[in-house]
Amino acid sequence: MDHLADAFRVEELLSAGLTGHLPGVAAQLRMSPRPRHGWRPDVYPPDCRQAAGLLLVYPLDGRARIVLTQRADLPDHGGQVSLPGGEMESGETLIEAALREAQEEVDIDPRLVAVLGSLTPIHIPVSNFVLHPIVGIAHARPDMRPADDEVARILEPQIVALADPQQQAVRTGTYAEPPPLIPYFSVEDLEVWGATAMVVAEFLAVLGVAPDPWGEGPETTSETSAEGSESE
Repeated sequence: MDHLADAFRVEELLSAGLTGHLPGVAAQLRMSPRPRHGWRPDVYPPDCRQAAGLLLVYPLDGRARIVLTQRADLPDHGGQVSLPGGEMESGETLIEAALREAQEEVDIDPRLVAVLGSLTPIHIPVSNFVLHPIVGIAHARPDMRPADDEVARILEPQIVALADPQQQAVRTGTYAEPPPLIPYFSVEDLEVWGATAMVVAEFLAVLGVAPDPWGEGPETTSETSAEGSESE
């Protein structure tokens, strides 16, 4: 996985992978809670709200990284880890919304971001958002600072660490019946799970290293595991 440490090599892989057939639901399911009530792959309710998030790749200390945020105590997904992002405003494109939200939440200058493409949208039942992940790259680490009212903490995990099986695990949740099994990435002292983990799973699959927290091997997980929870 040494190639995942090099931001320029990652950019090459993403530029090629995002222009072809995306891994899509098959990759998302690798990090989907089981069961996941209220979610069906590729189904977007007509009354859902549209949101965009920025999955930004950049180098730091010679290693390719992405930026994630721990959300402040907010009504939707408070305290959880997410991409910088939020709801589209009237007249915006998805790319414009992702760049605006990243600037508002962590002060990323949109002029530094080269957009490479997008990943598969995912519906988040508990907030009724459809999240559109926009993938971009910056050739140097942007200056970042968290918005006090929205972001509790900025996280900068290495891509190679996210791809490490030792940083992927499954735990039992407590928010629904029957209790779901929740796969997650370990990032510092936090767990990245739910929709964010599913987005990261597809991102890694584009790079050729789909996660496998269940120990099931390279085969695609069954779509029956998509029947799941009313949280992320």
